[in-house]
Amino acid sequence: MPVDSTRRPFRPGPALRLAVAALVLCVALAVLLRLSGLDVGRAVAALWRGSFGSADALLSSTLVRASTLILAGLAVAIAFRAGILNIGAEGQLLVGAAAAAAVGGAIAASFGRATLIAELAGGAAAGAAWAWIAAMLRRRFGVLEVISTLMLNFLALYVVSYLVRGPLQEPLGIYPQTASLPDVARLPALFSGTRLHWGFPIAVACAVAAWAFLRYTAGGFRLRAVGMNPSAAWSAGLIDVPGVTTRAFLVSGALAGLAGAIEVTGVSFALYENLSPGYGYSAIAVALLARLNPALVIVTGILLGALEAGGSAMQRDASVPSALVSVLEALLLIGVIVLERTALRRVAATGGDVEEAMGVAAP
Repeated sequence: MPVDSTRRPFRPGPALRLAVAALVLCVALAVLLRLSGLDVGRAVAALWRGSFGSADALLSSTLVRASTLILAGLAVAIAFRAGILNIGAEGQLLVGAAAAAAVGGAIAASFGRATLIAELAGGAAAGAAWAWIAAMLRRRFGVLEVISTLMLNFLALYVVSYLVRGPLQEPLGIYPQTASLPDVARLPALFSGTRLHWGFPIAVACAVAAWAFLRYTAGGFRLRAVGMNPSAAWSAGLIDVPGVTTRAFLVSGALAGLAGAIEVTGVSFALYENLSPGYGYSAIAVALLARLNPALVIVTGILLGALEAGGSAMQRDASVPSALVSVLEALLLIGVIVLERTALRRVAATGGDVEEAMGVAAP
């Protein structure tokens, strides 16, 4: 029977890819729990209760974590779409948090509710400034951003440690943290009686804006073109490749810094060591699972937020080690990448458009 050569190869849509990711997560969780000799049913029940099992779990735990993960994942997605391997979202988040805490502590008494705007803007500016260091090292000296951003993560960690033990330490000088922010310098709750704050709609709005920018604007087209092939973008499109990559780097850093500012003003209300449980690294998984699509970052951010919230519940209620969550994130990412690469090889073998299949031509 003749084969129809015009038939388009199967390409899994976003819903199917996320369903596969969830299936990989469930299978990996069951296997790891069984190999560890733990009660699978009890652990899974605790995971569900801690993530989606009640309105309080969803609003006060999962979506609170998702707010930071969405912004940090968005930062990574924007950078990766421009061909920039920004591994420094963790450091940019930390300096953004430090800037927000410093601004809030300094001006809250004088500016009242306007302090919130200054805190968020200060966090975004600090994150962009931290990313600018790596951008300039790449542009002027050819330093690989994978190395520079990773090293800047550790530097940011030590800067925060210095600040909370020195210039920004709380007045009594007992604890390595800043003084708690006053109420006027905190993000208000989105729903009364829950911990969910206005940082969540801010994160969603940023993701929607980034999606619209990449899909419908000339600037978004230039960014995608540079990320796909910088040489072709320069020769055929006359695009200022260094300028586009630098601006993308700064926007990425600003989003990660904003994530840190929201974490301080909406969750911790103070800056302290180990403020981030690794949000900047989890953001890489958030971005890649979303295939660098800003709109899908909302979904994958909630998925990873649920995993981390449920992981805390598993540790508390079922004695499951918290490190298991990190292992699950890694297995989830590896599984989805393997499935994605397998699908791409099949598309290439049938003569399909690999770039279209990867989703790089449009968000």
